[in-house]
Amino acid sequence: MRVCHKTHQGLVRASNQDSLLVAEHIYGVADGMGGHNGGETASRVTAQVVKNLLQGKTPEEHTLRIGVEAANRRVFDMAKHDSSLNGMGTTLTLLWEDGSKIFIAHVGDSRAYRLRNEKLEQITEDHSIVAELMRKNIITAEMAKNHPYRNVITRAVGIDPIVEADILSIDKQLDDLWLICSDGLYNMVDDDEIAEALTANNEEKAAEKLLELALAKGGTDNITFLLCRVVEVSVE
Repeated sequence: MRVCHKTHQGLVRASNQDSLLVAEHIYGVADGMGGHNGGETASRVTAQVVKNLLQGKTPEEHTLRIGVEAANRRVFDMAKHDSSLNGMGTTLTLLWEDGSKIFIAHVGDSRAYRLRNEKLEQITEDHSIVAELMRKNIITAEMAKNHPYRNVITRAVGIDPIVEADILSIDKQLDDLWLICSDGLYNMVDDDEIAEALTANNEEKAAEKLLELALAKGGTDNITFLLCRVVEVSVE
């Protein structure tokens, strides 16, 4: 894949608790929570543990799940033994590619989108209270934007001894463009604007445009994302 990425503290937060995961064939975003120190630690440790466990291995679903579970145990144990890190956790959304497939691990409300034939599709499902309410048709997408629990997630890495990750396997298609992002992007920039930025520009210019839009609309959270273009597909 051809990859570019951005991370920005935003205009309101005192620190950047997001972490990027960029390694050979592995690309992800972790959005930490649990106070200044806790959030940064949870996202950074999660990205590092997953990277160390996956690098050099053949991409497949079981190994990916093991990597997420190992990160969860590490973050949970760190919080248990250090009161200053109590309650820390992080989202995690990552892609792991081989020649013909993309494997996705997802926990929390960071997202993976795919732009294919100029159509943007959210591939992951948010693990959040408002997303659950929307799936049950209790609230609309418009209502979710101002819901009092819009920032409350229902799953995170490191909060509980065991984590349930969504693991997906998707066939690669030449020229697909993948966007992996924290909520600091999509809460500021709606899907139509994201799609327009991605279709009208190459990856580098699209990344600049997305960051510019998120900051222009307030930049109320940390903003972190990767753009990954499929440039080669192997037939196995």
